[in-house]
Amino acid sequence: MNATPIYLDYNATALVRPEVLAAVTAVLTDGGNASAIHALGRKARARIETARAKVAALVGADSQAVIFSSGGTESNGQGLASAIAAGCERLIVGATEHPCILEAAVASGLPVKMLPVDANGVILPGKLSELLRAPGKAVVAIHHANNESGVIQPIAAAARLVREAGGWLHVDAVQSAGKIAVDMRSLGADSLTLSAHKLGGPQGVGALVMGEGRTAVAVIHGAGQERGLRGGTENVAGITGFGVAADLSLQALAQVEVHRAWRDAAQTIVKAHGATVIGAGADRLPNTLFMAVADWDSPQQVITLDLAGIMVSAGSACSSGKTKPSRAILATGRSDLATGGMRASGGWATTEADWTAFALAWSTAYDRQRERAADRNRKVA
Repeated sequence: MNATPIYLDYNATALVRPEVLAAVTAVLTDGGNASAIHALGRKARARIETARAKVAALVGADSQAVIFSSGGTESNGQGLASAIAAGCERLIVGATEHPCILEAAVASGLPVKMLPVDANGVILPGKLSELLRAPGKAVVAIHHANNESGVIQPIAAAARLVREAGGWLHVDAVQSAGKIAVDMRSLGADSLTLSAHKLGGPQGVGALVMGEGRTAVAVIHGAGQERGLRGGTENVAGITGFGVAADLSLQALAQVEVHRAWRDAAQTIVKAHGATVIGAGADRLPNTLFMAVADWDSPQQVITLDLAGIMVSAGSACSSGKTKPSRAILATGRSDLATGGMRASGGWATTEADWTAFALAWSTAYDRQRERAADRNRKVA
C-alpha cells in the first residue's frame, strides 16, 4: 500500500483547495445573512456579488446571467424548465448525459428523444439535424464533456443546428469548466450549468448561467433571493468558496493541460496490460482516463486499488453488490465492457508520480486477476 494515499477521483469531487477552505472559514466565522441591511448583511451580499463575477468570468458570461443554486443537478433542472417555459415542446437528450438530465427530461412529461453517439461517445450531428426536423420546438441537452470518459462534445457545431431550428441548447459544463476553456458565447449555449465541487470548491453549490436574450424561471420559490429566480437564504460560505475556486481554476487552466501527458503515459501502460480506453479516438479532458475490461467488474477494481492506497471511481454505479452497466460505455456499443469500467481523474493536487503509481498498481492487479481466473479454469478442466 502507498504510504500516502493517492486521490484520482476529481471528476467525482475535487479536493477542496486550501484557499477555498480559508475563504469559507472566514465567512462562517463572520456570519451574516445577505438579505440583511446591517454591516454583516452588506458584507455577505458583497461576497456573493464578488463570487458571481468570478463564476461568470470562468465561462465568459455577464455576472447578472449567473443564478446560484445547490449544485449542478438543481441547475440542470432549472435550465430545462426555463427552456420549456420559453415554449419548447419536446426534448432531445444526448445518450451519454448525466442521469439528472435524463430524469428531469422524463419528469417534464414532454416527449423525449435520445441523441445517439458514435463509437467514441461523440454525438452524431447528422442525427441531431434529423431529430430537429420533427415538429415542435425542441430543447437539446448536450453536456460539454462526459463525466465518465471525459469525451468533449462539438457544442458550437450543435448550437448552430439548434439555433437554425429555433430551439434551445442547454449545456451541462460541470465537468469541463476549470479543465478546459469554456466560453459561453463561443459555445452558443442558451443555458449552461456549473458545480463548485468539481473545481476544488465546496459541495452543495452550483450555478445556472443564462445566454444572451434568455430568461430563467424559478423552480424554488421563496422571498426573492437571486433576483426572484431561486428562493431560500443564500449559502454565503459556499458561494464565496465557489467564487474562489472559479478564479483559481481560470488562472490555472494551462497547468491542467500537463495532465494530458501524464494521463497518456498511464494509458499506454494499462493498454499494454489489456485495458480498452473508452473515447480514445476523441478529444477528451486532459485529466480523465476511462478504461474497461470484460473480465473484472468495476467495484472489484476500485476496492483492489483502494486497498493499495489509490482512490479511483467505477465507471458505473454499484447497488446492493450488483454492478450496473455504464451508460457511457453502452452508448458506444460495447456492452461487453459495460460492467468493467474504471475511471481515474486528476486535479490540482495530482502529480505525475500519482498517475504512474496508479497505472502500475492497476496493471499488476489485473495481471494477478487473470492468473487466478486461468488457474480456476485449469482446475475445472
